[in-house]
Amino acid sequence: MKDAAKTPAGNPSTTRASEAVGVMGGSGLYDIEGLTDVKEIELSTPFGAPSDAFITGTLGGVRMVFLPRHGRGHRISPSEINFRANMWGMKKLGVTRIVSLSAVGSMREDVKPGDFVVIDQFFDRTRHRNDTFFEGGVVAHVMFADPVCPRLRTTLLAAGKQLGLRMHDGGTYINMEGPQFSTRAESKIYRKWGVDVIGMTNLQEAKLAREAEICYATVAMATDYDCWHEDHDDVTVEGILKVMHKNIGNAKKLILAAVPHIAPQGDCPDGKALAHAIMTSHDRVGSEARLRLGLLIDKYVK
Repeated sequence: MKDAAKTPAGNPSTTRASEAVGVMGGSGLYDIEGLTDVKEIELSTPFGAPSDAFITGTLGGVRMVFLPRHGRGHRISPSEINFRANMWGMKKLGVTRIVSLSAVGSMREDVKPGDFVVIDQFFDRTRHRNDTFFEGGVVAHVMFADPVCPRLRTTLLAAGKQLGLRMHDGGTYINMEGPQFSTRAESKIYRKWGVDVIGMTNLQEAKLAREAEICYATVAMATDYDCWHEDHDDVTVEGILKVMHKNIGNAKKLILAAVPHIAPQGDCPDGKALAHAIMTSHDRVGSEARLRLGLLIDKYVK
């Protein structure tokens, strides 16, 4: 592990000396304005390479860790993102709460392009994703009925409303595989299912965050109406980019306003998600699995 100055980043105890807030940047969001004491930290993980170097610093007195999930320059397709390496890196750097920003299509008439939805549920339509740390000799089943941290949601909603942004309280994010957009038949069926927004990335992050005992919340930034809306043009990259430019400016304002009010993890249940989830007998956890998963399980598996 090394920072941009090529000096050691320290051992795990010093790296995780204080809680940090993580931000996962989606399409168009490749940096956070206002960070001080900025460093870039490159990590190797048991799960391969993360999307990019982690950007660390301080914002409003809060220690921050930022990662653009598609890499700077948008080099990584949704199905190619190494979600496990990204989340492992966040955990390694002491992150206990993550705000995820994601460009999405709206599946509701009243969620207009430019609106933000602080979602509270997910629906999975992916097929090719690694979305668990627990395989290869260790089995764990975390609770996931409520996949989003309610305290983070409340803080983000309050900050957005204070800024005068169009915020929607709750909604279901359907996670499609991509990278292609929906067919018109798919889009109309998803509408009948009652989902609120459609995206390509956040469900895997939410699952892995829960396994890593990190509080997680998504701010879904609507850029279009997918292709179900007969009175609007079908979704195009050109159209998305026009709305995204405005959304990214508002997203940066939202992060700046919300971060100082994000509470420490404290006794949040997400911080103890593995306490009763690990099924494998401790004496059957092999040395390779301990090395791979030690960051997550050492406090439970003796």
